[in-house]
Amino acid sequence: MNSETPMRRRALLAAGWILLGLLGLLDLFANGVPDARWTSLLPTVSGPLVCMALLSPARRPSVQVRAVLVAGGSLVLTAVMATWAGPDSVVTFGVLESVASLVLLSRVVGVVPRPRMGAVAAAALAVAIIAIPQRLLPPDRYYDDESAITGSLVLTLCVGLALAWGLRARLTEEQRARDIAAVRQHQRLELAHDLHDFVAHHVTGIIVQANAALTLQHTAPEQVGPLLENISRSGSETLDSMRRLVRVLREDDHGGVRPGEVWGELARLVSVFSEDETDVQLYVAAAARETRLAPEVETSVHRVVQEALTNVRRHAPGASVAVRVDVDGHRLRVEVRNTAPAAPHPGPVGGRGGFGLVGLRERVEAVEGTLTAVPTGDGGWRVTAVFPALAPVAGSPA
Repeated sequence: MNSETPMRRRALLAAGWILLGLLGLLDLFANGVPDARWTSLLPTVSGPLVCMALLSPARRPSVQVRAVLVAGGSLVLTAVMATWAGPDSVVTFGVLESVASLVLLSRVVGVVPRPRMGAVAAAALAVAIIAIPQRLLPPDRYYDDESAITGSLVLTLCVGLALAWGLRARLTEEQRARDIAAVRQHQRLELAHDLHDFVAHHVTGIIVQANAALTLQHTAPEQVGPLLENISRSGSETLDSMRRLVRVLREDDHGGVRPGEVWGELARLVSVFSEDETDVQLYVAAAARETRLAPEVETSVHRVVQEALTNVRRHAPGASVAVRVDVDGHRLRVEVRNTAPAAPHPGPVGGRGGFGLVGLRERVEAVEGTLTAVPTGDGGWRVTAVFPALAPVAGSPA
């Protein structure tokens, strides 16, 4: 949800292309001399081929298959150059091929889903990379033995760093996946804990209307029909709430928003938030106050505003905030918008790498709503949630 992320990725990709291009030119100038034999020109071809395997956007073949193909090709090339290169050949092992292979090795460790397959592919590629300096040691070039050994030792160290970097990326991604799953599970449990209050609210209304129908069936039978329709509608709404919320049981305590009190709770929330001299305004349209909302939707509206204000306090201190609740067609629209922070603050407005919005989106979607969080042109942030509204009740007695 951070708009800077795609730009950073594009910048890193462009920098990578430039670096690989410079390494390719280095190989070309080092090997492409007029009197060089064909074995000396092979690294100028193998390097771009490894880059194609590394940077190809196609999903097939998979990363581990590409790694195995690169490892096999590299080992064959090493054997060919070490066997047929003559004593007068200008031989280098190929800087571009080595660097691209190291990056591919790191990617194999970081993204291959099956550890065993990834380990096999990584081991094959690691052996191929460490063996590359042996191209400096053709049969008649025994005096290059020290250079070949030194090169293999250096590449062994590079292989270790590539493995460590790939493993770090893998562990980071796995931890992030666990954190997201934990946040989503927390929201599911929280919604399930609200089930008792929601069902009690609906069932109480059904009982009241049923008692009224029993009372009016002799004195005002014409009002019984609308009451029965309301009872049927309330029963359907109760089943809808149960279907959305019954997933698991929550064990810890939770204080939610009681049905019908959401607007007062929003005013209290904004008042507490403005105590630290933050400029915050709340606007609830009259049409929104008259809109019927399911109890779980009211709780989610409160949670959206609460999470958005928390993000403003954490990532944009001193910013002005506007909370607006209105009706958009047959749906309720909640928008929390803040300006840029009053003073420079580390990290972008709205946060980076947190999981609050992940859990919030899980909650909003659980009640059939939608949530978006985007930066604004003035350096601020806008969180918008749209919720379904219930159909108006007609024919209920005052």
